[in-house]
Amino acid sequence: MHTLCDHFPMQIQSPCVVALTWRLEDAQGQLIDELAQPVEFFYGGVDLLEKVEASLLDQSVGFEASLHLEPEHAFGDYIADLVFFEERSLFPEGLAVGVQFAGPPEGAVTPDMPEDVIYTVTEVYPTHVVLDGNHPLAGLALRLHLTVQDVRKATVDEVEVGSVGQPAFSVLNAVPPGPHLH
Repeated sequence: MHTLCDHFPMQIQSPCVVALTWRLEDAQGQLIDELAQPVEFFYGGVDLLEKVEASLLDQSVGFEASLHLEPEHAFGDYIADLVFFEERSLFPEGLAVGVQFAGPPEGAVTPDMPEDVIYTVTEVYPTHVVLDGNHPLAGLALRLHLTVQDVRKATVDEVEVGSVGQPAFSVLNAVPPGPHLH
């Protein structure tokens, strides 16, 4: 039996889950990330950036948008004070560029580094390690072309958590200290 709702596509309203495909580029058109297969994100929680959510409100399957995101609407400005050096001896053997830590390492000597930031190892030297608390896309203007592939009701668990899992741009293996992209 069909209901009246079967004839009208679900519109994006908080809370719901949207399946998106997209192409993310820097301001010069260089590819940063591409979701060719749909990935689900929670709408109305922490999965998507505010400007992305605003563009999706009241839309449905098939909607396409091309957004220009200045740093303040994406991953913020690059903050040089979030880059610091620590002694190599504070880290485990086999440490490599790209490894991430929640907060500064135990025993860190650099004062006043925020504890609630994900730090990425950007360089490893014999005597020291460089850590960066900026999101890899901080300071960049971005272009995002997205397409809504599906919209569904959020489950009780998704609503409770405000997410379907990982933030959208954790595809890049870094979660920003502030709002998440998706």
